[in-house]
Amino acid sequence: MNYADVIVDITLEKLDRTFQYRIPAGLTSSVRIGSEVLVPFGRGGRRLSGFVVALSDEAKVPEASMKDILSVEETGKEGDKTTGQLIELAGWIAEHFGSTMNQALKTVFPTGNRGKIREKKLVRLAVDEVSGRKALDELLQGRRHSLARERLLSELLDQKEIPWDVITGKLHIGSPVIRDLEARGLARVDSVRTYRDPIGDLKKEEKRVELSEEQKDCLSIVRKDREAGIRKPYLLYGVTGSGKTEVYMELIQDCLDRGEEAIVLIPEIALTYQTVMRFYQRFGELVSILNSRMSPGERMDQLDRARNGSCRIMVGPRSALFTPFSHLGLIIVDEEHESSYKSEQAPRYHARDVAVKRGELAGATVILGSATPSVETFEAAEEGKIGFLTMKKRVEERPLPSCEIEDLRQEMREGNRSILSRRLQELMTDRLDKGEQIMLFLNRRGMMGFVSCRSCGKSIKCPHCDVSLSLHRDGRLHCHYCGYSVPMPKTCPTCGSPYIGGFRAGTEKVEEAVKVRFPKARVLRMDADTTRAKGSYREILEKFANREADILVGTQMIVKGHDFPYVTLVGILAADMSLNASDFRGSERTFQLITQAAGRAGRGQIPGQVVIQTYQPDHYSIQCAAAQDYPAFYEQEIEYRRLLDYPPAGHLLMILLTSENADHVRKESESLASALREELKKDPDSRVRVLGPEDAAIARIRDAWRKTIYLKDASYDRLVLAKDLAAVYIREKLKYSDVYVWFDFDPL
Repeated sequence: MNYADVIVDITLEKLDRTFQYRIPAGLTSSVRIGSEVLVPFGRGGRRLSGFVVALSDEAKVPEASMKDILSVEETGKEGDKTTGQLIELAGWIAEHFGSTMNQALKTVFPTGNRGKIREKKLVRLAVDEVSGRKALDELLQGRRHSLARERLLSELLDQKEIPWDVITGKLHIGSPVIRDLEARGLARVDSVRTYRDPIGDLKKEEKRVELSEEQKDCLSIVRKDREAGIRKPYLLYGVTGSGKTEVYMELIQDCLDRGEEAIVLIPEIALTYQTVMRFYQRFGELVSILNSRMSPGERMDQLDRARNGSCRIMVGPRSALFTPFSHLGLIIVDEEHESSYKSEQAPRYHARDVAVKRGELAGATVILGSATPSVETFEAAEEGKIGFLTMKKRVEERPLPSCEIEDLRQEMREGNRSILSRRLQELMTDRLDKGEQIMLFLNRRGMMGFVSCRSCGKSIKCPHCDVSLSLHRDGRLHCHYCGYSVPMPKTCPTCGSPYIGGFRAGTEKVEEAVKVRFPKARVLRMDADTTRAKGSYREILEKFANREADILVGTQMIVKGHDFPYVTLVGILAADMSLNASDFRGSERTFQLITQAAGRAGRGQIPGQVVIQTYQPDHYSIQCAAAQDYPAFYEQEIEYRRLLDYPPAGHLLMILLTSENADHVRKESESLASALREELKKDPDSRVRVLGPEDAAIARIRDAWRKTIYLKDASYDRLVLAKDLAAVYIREKLKYSDVYVWFDFDPL
């Protein structure tokens, strides 16, 4: 191959295309797909880094105008192979989820501040022991012998190497003495790379559990397939408390025994501590983590550890999926149904789908685990598109928690205005008397939610976003989108009425109500407001795990994957809140949240109980969640999806247009929708429906107006082709430069 297509400097969004360069004779053996290269660019001797994305023998531009690659960043064959896989993965992401190649590459190879490399200095004995002893004798016999010099040489003869800071700190020997021994050729000072430890003080514990028959059966299926050369995705569907993590760890051990590496994806940073603790206790320093709360230096160190092989298991949210392992053998996506696996920024990829693709490229097994699988994944397993592993019993055959549904309408009719139903209060009193623990789940932070005037009916909205402001304990109204804040007014800004107040209790209000009703109870709250500081997740979870609190109040982050053996009661305070969202996945999310929350109860020796408070007690998602019956829920839900052509029965492409100029975004959205309809009519076989444009669900955020166009079709591939048509229009016919366009397939 004589020529290379190079995508240049992924930090520069405007250079989102490839440029062809000649491969000099001296570099032909080093340039491969995935190689990082230095190339001349433009005039004035400018040099940029880039990645080789294709090789060919055919020149696309005249030889006279083509430039040579200057150098190759040597990463070794395995490093180039991994980089090549990740570049191919980036190309798939760009095509499959509708983004530029640069956006996809920046996702796969994060740019920006890498942090400062840390090093420590080691002082080592530079001569053999016989020569060292002789030199020590000479120092002792000298007229002007130095006690410090003799002490240091004596210590080096005993230990061979000592950290510089130990010598100057604990031994109280100054640096001039070290330099003197170095000048005499008796000592050598070396700098050694050190790595920041984001895990802290966790310790490895040799603790193995006896696997259940269901766990063994699941492992047997995967192992037999592996021996037969079959490496594919599987759904591991196990009820809450069935021991999915133990299956993960056995599969990871198999992976390590083969000399391979594993990635474990988790949906929330909140899960990192408990998850890492369990994996670290089993695998020790082979485990590391990645998450957005880490400093650039910590992230850089963990990625470098993955490259050099000192870390072989990476745990983290979706960004951990791009860990540069060169012998990747296993990818686990825990709680695969979670919406946080979908990126909210371009490219709007779904980590579950990308994990399957990376597994395909690397020849790795992929495990998608959940007690409440997404409808898409469950359908794929039911139809045999992926493997299906099931675990229907809890560990040690512990019973699932018993669930009661409390009708809040009846509570209101009978005069109970409290956030807590009478039955829940009764059970909380019982558990507190017994010294057991309670979790109260509400998927809403803030003190009271939106504030409204009871005279004119107007709610107080953010002036920059088309959303209501929320009242917090600090007495101010906050926007959860842009951060705008204003003091709580005493009268209505619209009509001047004094009758304004908040509606819908948030976690702060629940915490207050619980403290009033149970003044002796120790209460913790865990939501986005109480976990802003680094380490706050771990601090709250450790306190609750150590039984330093009786009641934990929180949002979604308290109900996902945590294992507290003394929690015997879970209260779900507003089960149907997500049912009222303008989202076709509302029923699915409601079922998942209730089931996951209920699954926190009774994970120890004491049976658990769950109280589900709702205004819609007869809804099938709530009834099925109370019965812990996923198959019944799936049968009902998939019928609705098929009836309305929603995923997985059909697919959606959302095109989002934004601009600070409302007129510009309106005109561009109308023109784009019209152009798409005209282009799609030219294909008699096309069944793609173009819906809109309409205002986005939130019409304005941070002063940017938002319009959406939806494309709907049974075929994902046809929507990809429609996306390509839209991309051509945007590149060639978009009139206003202040209008920005994003694509989102099967949006959440």
